[in-house]
Amino acid sequence: MNTEKRRAIFTLLKENTPNPTTELVYHSPFELLISVILSAQTTDIAVNKVTKKLFGIANTPLSLSNLKLNQN
Repeated sequence: MNTEKRRAIFTLLKENTPNPTTELVYHSPFELLISVILSAQTTDIAVNKVTKKLFGIANTPLSLSNLKLNQN
């Protein structure tokens, strides 16, 4: 997709949805990114339940990358 097409898409989105909202709960662009990725697999309600706990312990790329898997 070239630059002209991307700009046209963003222009249409801005005109048709000037103040977009979401049901996802987030406090930074990084948290929104992770929430959107997770929401592709489940509902926003389920994502909010999971990210409330996740973002309480890891809400930055570095803290998320430092998480260890529970191997029980």
